[in-house]
Amino acid sequence: MSLKASIHKRIFQFSFNARTSRGTMKDKTSWFVKIWDDNKPEVVGIGECGPLPGLNPEHNMELETNLEELIVHFNSTSITEPQAELNSVGDFINQLYGSEKIVQYPSFLFALETALLDWAQGGEKIIFKNQFLEGEPIPINGLIWMGGLDFMLQQIEIKIRDGFTCLKLKVGSHDFEKECDVLQYIRRKYFRDKIIIRLDANGAFKADEALYKLKELARFNIHSIEQPIKPGQEELIELCQQSPIPIALDEELIGVSTQSAKQQLLESIKPQHIILKPTLHGGLQSCAEWIRISESLGIGWWITSALESNIGLNAIAQFVAQYQVKTPQGLGTGMIYIDNVYSPLAVRKGMLQSKKGLEWGTIDI
Repeated sequence: MSLKASIHKRIFQFSFNARTSRGTMKDKTSWFVKIWDDNKPEVVGIGECGPLPGLNPEHNMELETNLEELIVHFNSTSITEPQAELNSVGDFINQLYGSEKIVQYPSFLFALETALLDWAQGGEKIIFKNQFLEGEPIPINGLIWMGGLDFMLQQIEIKIRDGFTCLKLKVGSHDFEKECDVLQYIRRKYFRDKIIIRLDANGAFKADEALYKLKELARFNIHSIEQPIKPGQEELIELCQQSPIPIALDEELIGVSTQSAKQQLLESIKPQHIILKPTLHGGLQSCAEWIRISESLGIGWWITSALESNIGLNAIAQFVAQYQVKTPQGLGTGMIYIDNVYSPLAVRKGMLQSKKGLEWGTIDI
């Protein structure tokens, strides 16, 4: 095999102190996988590996060593190169590493998939050829970052002013009554049904108090709530049946890799929605499998980025555009870094768009 790979570390600086359920982040580390053919080295595919601390199973003390070993293995193996098609790339990766091993590195798997697809289509950041590349926008939600209540209210004002009609807010980190006050503020100030509100609890509710809180939150006409209790709790099944707010699974899906396990999880819990992050949930081919299963069961879905730079965001957006989506997706993280890769991606009036005629900037890796 004449294909070669390398991996490059880069640290991105947030334009603000990004508070998450796992603490405040001032920067975010990604590793970029580069793929090229020794016979045509000018064509380079790039994919982003950006595991999240505390969530991605591969994010541990040996992460960098393990990533380097995966690259060494890639460069020492000789198998037939893949075609510019997701299933072909998936077969190539499974043959290269073995399916049981590679699923332990979902963020690397996502990076390798996208780098190979990019390379196979000429190394021009084209992962899937679809209408997104022609300028067709994707509806997205406006993410309201955690922080003080004044900070959150300010973000809400800005998002609505900028044309967002779907907001996503975190709950569970503040006093519950104050969080309800924020939701009441939104409903009183803006037309009740004009703004779609999604909530994300990140498992913050205790199992024995979750239903009470969900009933209180339902007063504010909530579209859905992500992961109200921590994953792996049997109470989630009953909660999905009784909750007045549709429940979306997120962290619950991490580490579920086989088709049979995915089918069993969704059939047993019966959530109303699932939320997919390629970096966390096994890459693009795995997400496509989650989508097939969820649609067969009448379960809704949408896809969310996971603090990737514009490289990863571009790949996820092109993947989303393979489907006829009308539901707002969680792809609004492209403006969070002061040193992001310059790209044609832009957010306008609650839509993510790839602007025709704009070029990618130099990728300093």
